[in-house]
Amino acid sequence: MDWPILHKIPRAGMPAPNLADYAQACAAFSWEQARAQLAGLPQGGLNIADEAVDRHVREGRGERVALRWLSKEGGVGDFTYADLAALSNRFANALAELGVQAGECVFTLLGRVPALYVAALGSWKRAAVLSPLFAAFGPEPIAARMAIAEPAVLVTSARLFAHRIVPILERLPFLRHAILVDVPAGDAAPAAGHCRIAAFEELLDACAPDYAIAPTAPETLATLHFTSGTTGQPKAAMHVHAAVVAHRATAVLALDLRPDDVFWCTADPGWVTGTSYGIIGPLAVGCTLLADEEEFDAERWYRTLAAHRVGVWYTAPTALRMLMKAGDALARGHDLSALRFIASVGEPLNPEAVIWGQDALGLPIHDNWWQTETGGIMLANYAAMDIKPGSMGKPLPGVEARIVRRAGQGLETVATGEQGELALKAGWPSMFRGYLKEDERYARCFVDGWYLSGDLARSDADGYYWFVGRADDVIKSAGHLIGPFEVESALMEHPAVVEAGVIGVPDPIALEAVKAFVVLRPGHAPDEALRRELLAHARRRLGPAVAPREIAFRDSLPRTRSGKIMRRLLKARELGLPEGDLSTLEGGA
Repeated sequence: MDWPILHKIPRAGMPAPNLADYAQACAAFSWEQARAQLAGLPQGGLNIADEAVDRHVREGRGERVALRWLSKEGGVGDFTYADLAALSNRFANALAELGVQAGECVFTLLGRVPALYVAALGSWKRAAVLSPLFAAFGPEPIAARMAIAEPAVLVTSARLFAHRIVPILERLPFLRHAILVDVPAGDAAPAAGHCRIAAFEELLDACAPDYAIAPTAPETLATLHFTSGTTGQPKAAMHVHAAVVAHRATAVLALDLRPDDVFWCTADPGWVTGTSYGIIGPLAVGCTLLADEEEFDAERWYRTLAAHRVGVWYTAPTALRMLMKAGDALARGHDLSALRFIASVGEPLNPEAVIWGQDALGLPIHDNWWQTETGGIMLANYAAMDIKPGSMGKPLPGVEARIVRRAGQGLETVATGEQGELALKAGWPSMFRGYLKEDERYARCFVDGWYLSGDLARSDADGYYWFVGRADDVIKSAGHLIGPFEVESALMEHPAVVEAGVIGVPDPIALEAVKAFVVLRPGHAPDEALRRELLAHARRRLGPAVAPREIAFRDSLPRTRSGKIMRRLLKARELGLPEGDLSTLEGGA
């Protein structure tokens, strides 16, 4: 179907968007101007943690709630900016006491618990390099990442240390200290071998709440984010302290954040979104960051949005589809009147979900696009923009995007409406500065000063960008290049379908044929009649050359930790191929 353009009509009483006029903002914006919005260290330099917490204390906002933590059991803990400044100072002092030097790596293996935020901020203050991991990783993915970064310190829980680290400890000779967040003071003892164990609270209690951050150069390495997309071995994308310039600017422009907001980012801490917008961006703006220790639960999520008067909500398409599956009545049973902006990231947002947000929540969902390598949002549907459902939106002010194809040793820009690779002009502050220990791999990401994303897309006459698929996901069938996302979105338009995953399977004539795997909404039977109905629906929407030839019903689809459909796994299972170490797949932004 042709989705209607959603013309933005602000709710009564809501403030005007930060980015009210896109063309005007693009003309006036510069990264130098964005840098000037930051305080900088009093003694010179730029440090992420100083911008996130200490600046607010110096400027008289120390008593504002910075972090509101919701425990699994339902408890609420508030931490002011002054609290976070003092606690992160203690952690920075603790690292110094442990002999951790600037440039050494600190890993976290934690969920959304207060110690995560304290450890992150304290590591940046010490000029150590933070690398957050998914708490769901098994020993082998952890070992693979640690072998690349060689961390000196791991902050984790006693259970995760016993089950995930002890089995591989002999392979981690560089790991000098494990700091356990749930061990009572006095209970920690030296570990067997080279790694010493300490109790998080005991360490903090023994350290002073004051810490002088040394002058930090903007290009000082701050964070390692591991990504493997959907193929290949983990890559450690290197990000610097200057990235905070983009984190704050994009939080303001793309997420419409302002200091009096309660902001909820549901991303896992091990995902780049959980750092860029689950810690840095909102704290740099000065708002209240909501962190829920519990995983997805539809009733709890709606209750949280209502009870804490969340104004801006940043979540993932997978979560939105799960809310859709739970039914509209559940949403309408809660007071969401404080909510003024909803954004989505992690994988392309199907048009159906955008419209569902408007119908069920009273607000459309604003999709945006970025990657682990970009460090921050690059394209977005802004608060004041008309939304074309299914579009990624337009480039952020300060970001130059093009759709290109390789031409000899260089690039050529493709015509409007044509498919090509999404490229960004290099030079924005949160751009990754390399893959750790993989210089050649990093160099291959750039041609003629443009970063090549590996995502196929197109742009339209109005300047909106549309995702087609990963270059290695595109299906080549009878001379047609078919993006799985297009087929998945068409299937999701059918009222029986809540999720869809599409792959290419071998075909003796067409080279590849399109096969779809669908998850049904409750109340729909996976029978042959429905299969034929879905095939016919897809042919009407897409034409016979693009529509799937086969449809299989599934109870669920395999996904990365960041929510992306693991099409490679679908294909491996379908063709009986080796699945590999699937636990290493966490995807990009």
